[in-house]
Amino acid sequence: MLNKTPDIRSSALNNWPQVAAVDLGSNSFRLEIGRAERGHIYVQDSLRSNVRLAAGLGADKLLDDAAWERGLEALALFGQRLAGFRAAHVRAVATNTLRVARNARQFIEAAERVLGFPIEVIAGREEARLIFSGVAHSVPANEDRRLVVDIGGGSTEVSVGTGFEPELMESLYVGAINSTLGHFPGGYIDDFTLKQAELAARREVQVIADAVRRSGWTAAIASSGTARTIARLLAENNGGDGTITVAGMRWLRKRLLAAGNIDGIRLGGLKPERALNLPGGFAILAAVFAEFGIERMQVSDNSLRLGVLYDLVNRLSLPEAAHDKREATVAQFAARYRVDAGQAERIAGLAVRLARGCLPALTEMPAECPRFIDWAARLHEVGLTIAHNGYHRHSAYIVANADMPGFSRDEQRRLSFLILGHAGKLPKLTREAMPRAWWVAVACLRLAALVHRSRQALDPPPLDLALEGRRLRLTVDDAWLQAYPLTAYSLEQEVRAWQDLGESRPFHFDVVRPVALAA
Repeated sequence: MLNKTPDIRSSALNNWPQVAAVDLGSNSFRLEIGRAERGHIYVQDSLRSNVRLAAGLGADKLLDDAAWERGLEALALFGQRLAGFRAAHVRAVATNTLRVARNARQFIEAAERVLGFPIEVIAGREEARLIFSGVAHSVPANEDRRLVVDIGGGSTEVSVGTGFEPELMESLYVGAINSTLGHFPGGYIDDFTLKQAELAARREVQVIADAVRRSGWTAAIASSGTARTIARLLAENNGGDGTITVAGMRWLRKRLLAAGNIDGIRLGGLKPERALNLPGGFAILAAVFAEFGIERMQVSDNSLRLGVLYDLVNRLSLPEAAHDKREATVAQFAARYRVDAGQAERIAGLAVRLARGCLPALTEMPAECPRFIDWAARLHEVGLTIAHNGYHRHSAYIVANADMPGFSRDEQRRLSFLILGHAGKLPKLTREAMPRAWWVAVACLRLAALVHRSRQALDPPPLDLALEGRRLRLTVDDAWLQAYPLTAYSLEQEVRAWQDLGESRPFHFDVVRPVALAA
């Protein structure tokens, strides 16, 4: 049973004992626990398990049983360490392998039961954003324009920016594990295979190389385990200073070729589990150096997990969520698609008010559900830039498929569900398996859109929404409805729309029209 998220947004940051990030990476699963104090996070504990999830992804894009079990075993240990944590203080994210695996949803369902907390699959560009944030919070503050590269097991994330937020974010489908497995079968290393691996990586990197070069970066930073391993090998075996240089890469290339096989690599400081991915990881880094014109690269010990922790703190530190990246993303989308702000505000205000009336009877409603209703109301008309006819479908598609910094894929799916359902027929929603709370949220949005169809600044209508068992009841003053016959007619149609769902309906919806609704 997953822990439920309480509404703790009013909690003071200094009252939080600990926050935790779980990273379900393609190579390793990691847990990092920190203490939040005065806007800074101090890492207190960490766990790592070399799961090699990407190695269990077959040509059919299915995770094999061995990788599945390794993953669940690691998460069971993490779950034990996280016992007693409030759900709002833990954020678990999954990256590339679980973005592409066909049985990812089944694995995540099992993983959530073992871990005890929800797991979000994040998009590649969102991963790049979080990595940049983690690196930026761990290096000295300055005016450098940073290029950050993270070579993971299944993908490589690239970002460029200043401060804590990147302006360029990209994710490439090439990682240390899939490169090693694809180009060095049996672990054999020779000049031909190494060149082939480098050329294959350069082909992927070349797609974004021009944009990266034009970004005007002034400092290059690598943040992955692959980069830390290479920097350590150079420092311990070739007199390196903790950075990675062109000369150091040439030296390491010669050593890999001399070894001839992964098992034959004999270098001080090389851990066995890191040797498994070294040839592929080296080829990708060599491609990055060549395509981006890098001469020297610094190495950061922090990346995705620290970025997740800061993002978590920013989401929950203020009641108005002023630092929540999702809030900024919604505002940016509304501006980009020229949403009618007045209409969005009217619908958001009424929909959220109706939803709060259902909270006492809807104990399973997530604490963030009212915020998703607000966001959906503010974005429900972005599809008007495409066409008025079926605009709700266009809006839902944009929200489901666009890069939305701060949102996980599951969060975008829920937001898209609300937007798709706010208008039109209801059967289309039954294709998604959503808890009843999100259906109630859909009803709130539909009613708010129905009432404010005129797009005029009307006085707040005298109506209340309540959930009584399996019945959702809207109480509307009869005199008010008589003054607005179109709204009265639309409400009758809405009752029929929910009835037409038949056995698949999550609740019975009806309208009560007392002669006078108490103030």
